[in-house]
Amino acid sequence: MSRHDHTRDPCPFVILNDFGGAFAMGAVGGTVWHGIKGARNSPRGDKLLGSLSAIKARAPVVGGNFGVWGGLFSTFDCAVKGYRQKEDPYNAIISGFLTGGTLAVRSGPKGMLGSAIGCGILLGVFEGVGVLVGRLFAETNKPIMPLMPEQTPPPPPAPTLMTA
Repeated sequence: MSRHDHTRDPCPFVILNDFGGAFAMGAVGGTVWHGIKGARNSPRGDKLLGSLSAIKARAPVVGGNFGVWGGLFSTFDCAVKGYRQKEDPYNAIISGFLTGGTLAVRSGPKGMLGSAIGCGILLGVFEGVGVLVGRLFAETNKPIMPLMPEQTPPPPPAPTLMTA
């Protein structure tokens, strides 16, 4: 029996898909964030122009940062799944640890370790909440046996006279 999940795409496609999804989420979030920030920091009368210029300058950067994080996380997740030959929440925690450390490589070993631990804890919280919510909803969706009407036992047979 195969241990691999054949319902999912192979890892190279998953990595590219996750990178694109993370970039899109970052770009949309960056558009909202920097649109509001640009409008607030602009003088009266130039709010729309300030908002649009902030969006054009910063939203693609936020999208790129999210994309790099998502792509690295997905790459490490595929590598950890391949190495461990298991699919469980520990894969995401290990992948988050490795992603945090890799993204902080320029800050030195101490910074790498701190960032790796922080990302590992963050992913541990995400996975823990996911498991708890899954169990909560699994409890509410358990099949329940329907109530059957009470059945009365049949009356005892009438006594018969034995004649010899």
